[in-house]
Amino acid sequence: MATQKKDDHDDDKHAKHFEVVPSELDDKTHAELQMLYVESTETMRFVKSHQWKTVGATLITFLGLVFIAGFVKAGAGLTDKLMGITILIATTVIFVLGIYQFWMHNEMQKIERLSLFMSNAFRNVRSIKPKREANVHRYLLLAFMIVAVMLGAIVVHLALHRISIA
Repeated sequence: MATQKKDDHDDDKHAKHFEVVPSELDDKTHAELQMLYVESTETMRFVKSHQWKTVGATLITFLGLVFIAGFVKAGAGLTDKLMGITILIATTVIFVLGIYQFWMHNEMQKIERLSLFMSNAFRNVRSIKPKREANVHRYLLLAFMIVAVMLGAIVVHLALHRISIA
């Protein structure tokens, strides 16, 4: 608790001695850059949302394949075909997750460039979370998503194998 009070005091002290330097842009150019910033942040949210929706839809599709195989009491031939479909879906989804990651990277680059033209207060607030930390978080989540899809495919394989021998 003492550390929290000290941090709050340091923040207050920093805020009192912090001199805001506004951007040197004219109002119209500043408005354009603000619009681009908002567009990029909305695109980032869209892409992140689609990454998770893609993983969720993939896992639901995998569940559906297992359900269909169990419902029709699939033999070895059909389970092999369903497993091929599972592998195709998994590799496609992992590729799409990578594309989404590149898309987010491009939007982050745009945001970084836009930040150069904003006030020092804007840049100060944006620098609270270091870029390296944000990248680590983003790539850990990507790895988690890929592992989730791969584990889903493994579970489908095990379930299809069990259905085919039953």
